[in-house]
Amino acid sequence: MKKEEILTEDQKIIARFAKAMGHPIRMYVLELLSNQSCCYSGDLTEVLPIAKSTLSQHLKELKNAGLIQGEIEAPKIKYCLNQENWKLAKQLFAKFLR
Repeated sequence: MKKEEILTEDQKIIARFAKAMGHPIRMYVLELLSNQSCCYSGDLTEVLPIAKSTLSQHLKELKNAGLIQGEIEAPKIKYCLNQENWKLAKQLFAKFLR
């Protein structure tokens, strides 16, 4: 049996989500977005004590994992939770943590 065959699709997805959630700044962003519909990247730079470029990297990680989505509203970018993947993440983590 190959190593890849023992891993389920759910395990791969939850690992991708967990990796993206593996930093306190990213958890802050996710918590913020779970409590409001959307926010702008400029608003985040005002409340977080990090450089814009660092924030951009964190947002990129969350976006690449599919947990958030961004929409350009020049000159800003509006970020929201990816509701479909957020729901999936909650289901997979609940199943795993039972």
